[in-house]
Amino acid sequence: MDKITRKTSFEQWFSPISTDLFEEQVKNYQLNYYTKKLHMTSFMKLLLYAQLHETESLRALSDCIFSEELQNTTNLDSISFSQLGRRLNQVPTEFFQTIFLDLVAQIHTKTDFQRRQITTTPLKIIDSSTLPLNLNNHKWAKFRKTKSGVKL
Repeated sequence: MDKITRKTSFEQWFSPISTDLFEEQVKNYQLNYYTKKLHMTSFMKLLLYAQLHETESLRALSDCIFSEELQNTTNLDSISFSQLGRRLNQVPTEFFQTIFLDLVAQIHTKTDFQRRQITTTPLKIIDSSTLPLNLNNHKWAKFRKTKSGVKL
């Protein structure tokens, strides 16, 4: 009989990241050279954990590693926030950009983005400005006593 193995929800969040692309990028940028403890796979899992759990700082993230489940997932027993900071400074933005663009391409493929783009109006994000609305007509958008609006 085969042993049934189930992925944890955390592993399912990490699974869309192409392992081939990830390893290729790690090799291209030489991100695992001279690394004793915090390899890129563990570091990416920590960053994903921090994002999903809205961890506020690297210090808070280093405290989270005491969770046994997170230790098993990342293969780390402990890590200091200074090690996390140094590692984050070593990783070029282009590394994250390549991974992100690959994930966006996967989303476009699965949602048939090209066909839908023709039939719908694209949403354009401007900035984090507030779009003012009339308080009498848009009571649901109240954010002050005398003003209503929607934050973009």
